[in-house]
Amino acid sequence: MSFSQLLSILKARRYVALGIFLFTVLVTVVVSLILPKQYTAEATVVVDVKSPDPIAGMVLPGMMSPAYMGTQIEVIQSERVARRVINELRLAQNESIRQQWRDETNGEGSFEAWLTDVLQRRLSVKPARESNVITISYSAVDPRFAAALANAFMQAYIATNLELRVEPARQFGTMFEAQNKQVREQLEAAQSRLSAYQKEKGIIATDERLDVETARLNELSSQLVAMQSATAESISRQAAFDNSSQEVLNNSVVAALKADLARQEARLKESQARFGEAHPVIVELKASIAELRQRIDAESGRVARSVGINKSVALSREGQLRAALDQQRQRVLQLKAQRDEAAVLLRDVENAQRAYDTLQARLYQTNLEAQTTQTNISVLKDASPPAKHASPKLLLNTALSVFMGLLLGVGCALLLELRDRRLRTDEDVSQELGAALLGVMPRSDGTTEKSAFRLPRIGNKTTPQLAAPKP
Repeated sequence: MSFSQLLSILKARRYVALGIFLFTVLVTVVVSLILPKQYTAEATVVVDVKSPDPIAGMVLPGMMSPAYMGTQIEVIQSERVARRVINELRLAQNESIRQQWRDETNGEGSFEAWLTDVLQRRLSVKPARESNVITISYSAVDPRFAAALANAFMQAYIATNLELRVEPARQFGTMFEAQNKQVREQLEAAQSRLSAYQKEKGIIATDERLDVETARLNELSSQLVAMQSATAESISRQAAFDNSSQEVLNNSVVAALKADLARQEARLKESQARFGEAHPVIVELKASIAELRQRIDAESGRVARSVGINKSVALSREGQLRAALDQQRQRVLQLKAQRDEAAVLLRDVENAQRAYDTLQARLYQTNLEAQTTQTNISVLKDASPPAKHASPKLLLNTALSVFMGLLLGVGCALLLELRDRRLRTDEDVSQELGAALLGVMPRSDGTTEKSAFRLPRIGNKTTPQLAAPKP
């Protein structure tokens, strides 16, 4: 359909289009004047998400989430906030509101649920773009009632936000108190076990006792090694012992006797050269030499017995040192076992102490959070009774009705034309009949206004029918 065809249709159907247009505008104006005036009061709050939490000492990560502001809006529009408003303003005790509920629901259902739904329908919450400011609006017939409800929703939201923070802290505080009592009992039990074990074993400073006993073990080990060397030396000396041994040569008695023997043997040789063998001097010297030899042999035997005694003493001392070393080793091992067991008990005490300290810190923090009275929400503006009504907006509604009336008028004209199609222009002849236009019949008054032909459909063929021209 071309623009000229559209104009011809609108021209032909102008009374219908104009009637629908005027009816739409008139109805809109009348309804706008009849509807009760609605007043909208606005309260504004700001949500601080960048300042650190005064108790935690840090910016909570949940506040930096993009969904945080959306959550706050949902909280404002929640049933919990609405019920708090009802309780604060005592709306449930208002008989006129109860009568309205009876009229609408015949007394069926919950009055609180119905009133909550009514309040939520008239509530509007809008966040400011690229900021943390939230506007809480409420619409009502009475401007003072609208302002009171907006302020009530704002205060209820702040109180609910504080409760949502305090209630989990109180619940966790109760849990931490029970856990803290249990962990404290475990700590006391672990300390009692450690004290009883130290008292039973006589342990005061486990590491110091172990160091002393380990030093004694090392000293005994060194003495045993030295004694083993001495014993081996005694055994070797005894095995290689004879009259020419170093022990015999180093003996002063044997050395003196040998010196006397050498002198007597020298005198004997000298006397034998001067006297005969039967001379009394020779006989005396031989007897003296024999006696000296016996004394040397006796003294050498005593030295040999002394070497054997030294060997026996060394072996005995080595055995004693070995036994003492084994005993000391067992004592050190026992002390190590005691230290390990005491260390296990000490670790139990330390673990229980750390758990107790952690729970104590968390309990202290949750107690502070449960007692807090401040939130991160601040009031920017309280709602005041508006001077002008917000709806209905007569100028806006009229402008919209003009636009909608035009659309409806044009639409109805086109719909009527489609249901009763007529030939109004030269293009309609060629498009609808598929034939060329031969000429235009002039009117009796001398004009060239074209006549309109109705196109009824008979079967699958279209038969033109001449309609009377409009005067």
